[in-house]
Amino acid sequence: MNNMNLKVKNFCKAAAVPAVLIVLSFLTLFPILWVACSSFKPQSELFTVPMTLLPHTFTLENYFDSLGHGNFPLYFCNTLFVSVVSTIITVLINIMAGYALAKYVFPLRNVIFTVMIATLMIPLQVIMIPIFLQLKSFGLLNNLWGIIIPPAATPTGVFLARQYLVTIPDSMIEAARIDGSGEWFIFHKIIMPLSKPIVATIAIFSFMWRWNDYLWPLIVISKNDKQTIQQALATFVGQLQINWSNLLAMTTITIIPVIIVFFAFQKFFMQGITAGAVKG
Repeated sequence: MNNMNLKVKNFCKAAAVPAVLIVLSFLTLFPILWVACSSFKPQSELFTVPMTLLPHTFTLENYFDSLGHGNFPLYFCNTLFVSVVSTIITVLINIMAGYALAKYVFPLRNVIFTVMIATLMIPLQVIMIPIFLQLKSFGLLNNLWGIIIPPAATPTGVFLARQYLVTIPDSMIEAARIDGSGEWFIFHKIIMPLSKPIVATIAIFSFMWRWNDYLWPLIVISKNDKQTIQQALATFVGQLQINWSNLLAMTTITIIPVIIVFFAFQKFFMQGITAGAVKG
């Protein structure tokens, strides 16, 4: 009997943590699940009491109306262009900066790294006016490149890249140099293939930030044909009336690319997060 009680007690202890995590995961994902399921409901069914998760009347009309409403496909393409191009540029800049700070020895290297990390404490609201004036002087207002260029180099990305790259043995780089390899060849053929976990991590973060960004596009873009999808969702909320069914359908569409990107890079994501936390 004592052995049986001990087994039951150990089983309960082992099952407690997964059970709690499952419940917390469900509570976290429930709003997203409700939005996705409700996007298939007609407008009249959204406000029924009691609330139901699955639609009683399944309809795709909300999606057809959303895609045909205004310039939603154009906003989607604008956001996709900004997110993809910004992610590529961000990954390249951050990996190159992290590589230089991790593997090159030059004066004030640690000072530069410390100052760069310190900029994490500066909110966008403090620097957005000077950046806005710079973009205006370069003629990048109402231009998608005005959204892409300013946040291309992120302190978070440089920090993660640097912390990961310090774990790569210096002997590999020295051996390549002895064999006559140039710096660009070493970076392209050795560093980048070994940096897949941190590249995936920075890519996921960058894509999510740019895709969900609302404040900076709102500042830079005023022309209707240059707006991003987050601006479109905000303007779709009318002053007197809101078509909730269409809004939920558009919201569901905007979630899909982020999910695709995450699942495409998920096998490297946790490796990059763990390696980025290693003390250099």
